[in-house]
Order: sequence, then structure tokens, then C-alpha cells
Amino acid sequence: MAITAQLVKELREKTGAGMMDCKKALTETDGDMEKAIEYLREKGIAKAAKKADRVAAEGLTAIKIDGEHGALIEVNSETDFVAKNENFIQFTDAIASHVLAAKPADLDAALASTINGKSLAEFINENIAKIGENLTFRRFAILPNPENGVLGHYLHMGGRIGVLVSIAGTTDEELAKDIAMHIAATNPRYIARDEVPADVVEKEREILTQQALNEGKPAKIVEKMVEGRIHKFFEEVCLVDQAFVKDPDKSIAKLLKEHSDASVLKFARFEVGEGIEKKEENFAEEVMSQMKK
Repeated sequence: MAITAQLVKELREKTGAGMMDCKKALTETDGDMEKAIEYLREKGIAKAAKKADRVAAEGLTAIKIDGEHGALIEVNSETDFVAKNENFIQFTDAIASHVLAAKPADLDAALASTINGKSLAEFINENIAKIGENLTFRRFAILPNPENGVLGHYLHMGGRIGVLVSIAGTTDEELAKDIAMHIAATNPRYIARDEVPADVVEKEREILTQQALNEGKPAKIVEKMVEGRIHKFFEEVCLVDQAFVKDPDKSIAKLLKEHSDASVLKFARFEVGEGIEKKEENFAEEVMSQMKK
């Protein structure tokens, strides 16, 4: 039978599933509403949709590396309890392996790609039904392992922070790990000064100038003060300008120079839940919510 917009709308209202999922369910069941609902439930989509508005700001990062590339991903859950669950850890690991193999162009392409005979989006929905919380595959980064280079990687606090860094000019894995650990600790925004957008520098200069004037400094020395503080700003946000955390007397630039003039080509650093507005929930309530599931 013809799948009308009204049928799709009715199924959406009954299950909370997405329009395309509802249309597919109705097509697969020849327009039978009850069978379409069963189809969505079996796929975990109806149950997943009910959880979709719940904040998922916990979770894990994971890293997979082969001979040519490395993949860093972040997968989120609602609670730290689930993030430590073996099923969730295996689920995250499976997504990381899939992303490394598929190398999708973006998140939409990743969700549409096929894993174990189904789309990654369907795979996630099935695990929402299995694990019992809203789960989201938030982001990923794929970095090349450069010729005559090395990929550094580091997971901090069991995966709360994940770092992947591509380094050229050396195959020293210990150096690569040290730089990945440094990035995890300091959270640089750029590799070097020439990567910092001009408008970002100008905005920082305006703020620092106003701060100096508010401190009552004479206008004639404000400019010199600001330039000194801009230099400090670069040391805070640029990787190669930072003091190496394991040896603060040495900059990352100097560390790289000591290893055959190695250079950092690119890095990715994910911290679980950064930028996500978390709900306020105390520990006792979180435990109770888990016990009721």
C-alpha cells in the first residue's frame, strides 16, 4: 500500500522515532501500523527516541591505530556508571575500529556507513535499547601516520581525555607519547603562532590593552606591556611555545629540535563532555536512577 505522510505522522506520534525511520518501518511492513511499531521496537529505534532528549555528557574517548592512520573518537552516555560498563566499553571500541576502517568524511557519513550489516546509526540505537541510556557518537578525528614519522596517542583517566598527534621527522614512539601526554595536560589550541587567526590575536590585544589601561598604566608604556602579554598568550595556546610538562625548562619546540628537527603536523584532543551543558544531579539521585532501571 501507499505510505502516506499521514501514516508516517501517526507512527512518529506513537513511537517518537524519526521521520525516515518511520517511513522505512512502514515500507518494510506494507503499511501495517502495529507491525511497524514492532519493527521499530525490534531495531531499538522507538526506545532510543524516548531517550534522545536526555543529556549524554559522560562517556569515553577511544583510539585505534593501523599502519597508515589513527582514529580518535568520543562516545557519550548519560552517566559515569554506564561509561565504566563493559558493554559500553566494547560498544565504543567497536565504533573506533569501524571509523578507522571506513574513514568517513564527516559524522553524517559515519552514521550512514555500514557496520555488521546495518547502519552505524542503527547499531547505536540497538545499543541504546540494550544499555538503557541515551548514547551518542559525538565526534571523531582521523590523522595520517606520516612517512618516516610516527603517531603519538594517549588516553588519560581511562579515556576521559584522548589525544592523537601526527609527528614527522622521527619514528621515536616515546617522544610521540610524551607530546600526546603533554597535549592532554595543557590543552593547546594551535600548533604554532602562524596558525592563530589574526582576528583572535587582535581581540586578545584589545582585551589586554583595556586591562592595562584599567590598571592605571601610562598610555606610553601600555603598548610594550601588551606585547609582552601577547607573547605569554602565545605560550599558553600554541603547542610549540609551551614549556614541556616533564621538563619545564625546555619548550616543546626545543624538544622537537633535539629529535632531528621533528615537527608536529596535526593533533586532536577530545575531553569527554566538553562544551555539553550537563544537568545538575547529585550522586544519591544518580544511584537511585540507576537502581530503577
